[in-house]
Amino acid sequence: MSSFDIKKIVAERLGENYELHEKYINPTLVRVFRTIGFDRVYAKAKGQYLWDKQGNRYLDMLSGFGVFSIGRNHPQVAQVIRDVIELDLPNMVQMDCAFLAGLLAEKLVKISPSHLEAVFFCNSGTEAVEASLKFARAATGRDKFVYLNHGWHGLTLGSLSIMGNDEFREGFGTLLEGERVPYGDLDALERVLSKKDCACFAVECVQGKGVWMPPDGYFQGAQELCRKYGTLFFCDEVQTGYGRTGKMFAFQHWGLEPDIVSTSKALSGGYVPVGAMLTRRWIYQKLFNRMDRCWVHSTTFGRNNLGVACGLAMLHVLEEGNLVERSAVQGQKLIDAINALKAKHEVLLEARGKGCMIGIEFQEPKSLKLKMAWKMVHAAHDGLFAQMVVMPLLDKHHILTQVSGSHGDIIRILPPFVITDEDIQYFVNALDDVLTECHKLPGPMWDMGTNLVKAALRNRSEKAATTNAAK
Repeated sequence: MSSFDIKKIVAERLGENYELHEKYINPTLVRVFRTIGFDRVYAKAKGQYLWDKQGNRYLDMLSGFGVFSIGRNHPQVAQVIRDVIELDLPNMVQMDCAFLAGLLAEKLVKISPSHLEAVFFCNSGTEAVEASLKFARAATGRDKFVYLNHGWHGLTLGSLSIMGNDEFREGFGTLLEGERVPYGDLDALERVLSKKDCACFAVECVQGKGVWMPPDGYFQGAQELCRKYGTLFFCDEVQTGYGRTGKMFAFQHWGLEPDIVSTSKALSGGYVPVGAMLTRRWIYQKLFNRMDRCWVHSTTFGRNNLGVACGLAMLHVLEEGNLVERSAVQGQKLIDAINALKAKHEVLLEARGKGCMIGIEFQEPKSLKLKMAWKMVHAAHDGLFAQMVVMPLLDKHHILTQVSGSHGDIIRILPPFVITDEDIQYFVNALDDVLTECHKLPGPMWDMGTNLVKAALRNRSEKAATTNAAK
């Protein structure tokens, strides 16, 4: 019987990525990547860098949507995986209490505020959110949820029910009952909470879509209103947790005491998915309140050895390297350096954020020719200008970034905390170069914009045809 040789398969077939996905997975996504020039074949990754099949190096300013906080393929995390495999430990026995899961739960409670005493393990961020919603319902006896405009909490049906971005809700029918409130409006929040029928109020303390932060006093006031009306205060830290914003958790910037916290992404160390929900003990026990309910919420892979071992290793690397503090320092350097370009580029509005979670927003230029070109692009789709910046950052400068949502003139950067001062300067110089090209009209940037407009108009036509066919 022949052995299975994954190294040989990779050596022989790496490069078929997009053809395989086009045929067997998601051809629409492949079409998007090809349209924007993101159809690269990456062959190697280390720290803050990626290398394509041709050997070109890329600066990763996206971190897999915030997963690779400590960098890609960290050797200490990799060694822990090898060690666990070599130990031949029993895994997912299910009819036992898994040892490594207990150790990670102990560690998470130690690094969290003292009122968060209990942990539930799962496989992903959206599962941590789903658990949070179920626990909130069980603890309060209430069915409804309240959530924020532009909030992002995941794409499974429960998480989608508290999604504040309509384009992701479209086409999925009736969701769980909830009410959306404007970000920053305490009066609107109180009008909803005063009905005393909401299980929890779900927030991202730094919103991922757009990297928005609240007006002064908003979250403190929201927490007080939750206490007043018996609604649990739920902070989604899936993206912001474990140092992304320069503190262990983003809610600590505002001195908050959430009742429930969802986490994932960085906890995996970038290797094995793991999610965790942290909550007050009394909330936990409301769900598991009798012996016949000990399994009332569970997940097969949630306490698996490799996932929780990666979590333990990642937290060790985070603490030993003072990487939470490094996130705060390096992130502020990035924000300051980008904002220093504002005087030079009229399309640059600002860079904002906390730690290594940064949004770069653009604005309509004042000069007449540029304003006309801006309006042409926005008439087709209001997210195309940001895409015009992201594409040459990748193609010309080999920097991976992302448009922050389908709408708006914002790109988001989520660099690994290990980025160096040289990396920061390289990124800022590249952004300066791209924005300089944006101010040239006519020029290649606006030619690219014209091509994006054509693609957006084709998409609009296809959407209209799909809508008509469904009627």
